[in-house]
Amino acid sequence: MNKLNRRELLKHSVAVSAVAAVTPSFASGEVAKNDKLNLAVIGCANRGGAIGSEAVRHRLTQCVALCDVVPSRAKGFKSKMRSQCDKAQIFDDFRQMFEKLGDKIDVCTIGVPDHAHFPIAMLAMSLGIHVYVEKPLAHTFEECELLIAAEKKYGVKCQMGNQGHSSAQRLQFQSWVKNGVIKNVRRVDACMNRGRRWHPWGDIKDFPAGEKMPAGMNWDVWAGTAPKHPYNRKYDPGNWRGWYDYGNGAFGDWGPHTLDTIHRFLKLDLPHTIRAEKIIKPNDFIYPHGTTIAFDFPERGQNMPAMTINWYDGVKNRPPSKDGVKIPSCGKAIYSDDLTFVGGTHSAKLKIVGGDRQKEVATDLPKDSVSKTSTNHMDNFLKAAVGSDPVCNSSFAVSGPLTQVFMLGCIAQRLGENLKFDAKTRQITNNERANKLLKGHPPRKGWEEYYKLA
Repeated sequence: MNKLNRRELLKHSVAVSAVAAVTPSFASGEVAKNDKLNLAVIGCANRGGAIGSEAVRHRLTQCVALCDVVPSRAKGFKSKMRSQCDKAQIFDDFRQMFEKLGDKIDVCTIGVPDHAHFPIAMLAMSLGIHVYVEKPLAHTFEECELLIAAEKKYGVKCQMGNQGHSSAQRLQFQSWVKNGVIKNVRRVDACMNRGRRWHPWGDIKDFPAGEKMPAGMNWDVWAGTAPKHPYNRKYDPGNWRGWYDYGNGAFGDWGPHTLDTIHRFLKLDLPHTIRAEKIIKPNDFIYPHGTTIAFDFPERGQNMPAMTINWYDGVKNRPPSKDGVKIPSCGKAIYSDDLTFVGGTHSAKLKIVGGDRQKEVATDLPKDSVSKTSTNHMDNFLKAAVGSDPVCNSSFAVSGPLTQVFMLGCIAQRLGENLKFDAKTRQITNNERANKLLKGHPPRKGWEEYYKLA
């Protein structure tokens, strides 16, 4: 059965399952095993394992492949999933997996370091495979640009893993904008004030010396398109996020969970100015210990004046208190002309905490929109893959421009300089080095092909 026929059958099966909820004879709502989406889990530990297990347990999937650069991680995941992954083949190289099983895989989850998102997603999409990519979408501005184009070119369903974008907080924000509760926003203060893995490292003067790798590790595939330094535990597992070569710091980690609805429903697109207001302990190799970065956005039509997002990261680098507003250590305050809102991250809803219209709107807030799509991120993705949900809530067309805002912020953090960005030409106009960082390092020899697939 080819993929197209399988997806048509799956779409029908999902429709039958919906009827099953009210039809006793189909009460189980299960899709026949041979009608399920063939799933590959790429990255089997930490967040990769979390999103992978969610996909494996979904009734629409059957796991056919597990891929991790440390095969023991894949074996551990397989054991944890018990019978649900019994027949899954294990690989340490996504290229070999797709070469052997590409025509049999329908969907994949990608939960690997930031720098490795791009080549895996591009190859999968080019093979007609639907992809779920954990946030941030990619490692550079250009990679986001290419992934957005590839999503359109290959016609596959794509989801970035900012899970709150399928929750009630998205529906609330969308409804409040539509009904005029949120309007004339001129300033947002957002923060991430928790400690980061790289904070205890001190002043890094060079890349760390090589250490013994975990048994069986495929370090060449781990490095992927990025520069390949000798293995060190300061890169893996989990520590890659703090290095410019591999991660996107606090922006990549928390930005997609904090500013997603603001960016989407206030129609922000890309800023014209990015200001490095404060850099705490700058470094040539790892992200600073704290930063304040301001993004200035132009006017976007009625009730959407020019506005600024002020981002604060670092344990003690908190937004200034204004009118007694208390912002969570990970969250935001939204200031409009006559209302002030406070919210957290992920699925946390907004609260109105001040402003001239506070009493007026309190008794007449619109009810959250009723959505025909899922309010579970993985469920939404898998149903979109079979055609029963029309779209992915955080498709690359939505999450790509959001991620590009953070990529611009990462450049400002790295250089500690103010940047001017031209949204039409997609160029930084006042800093040659910053403009080159839109692309980042040239891909390593042998890894150039992925940039030609869009």
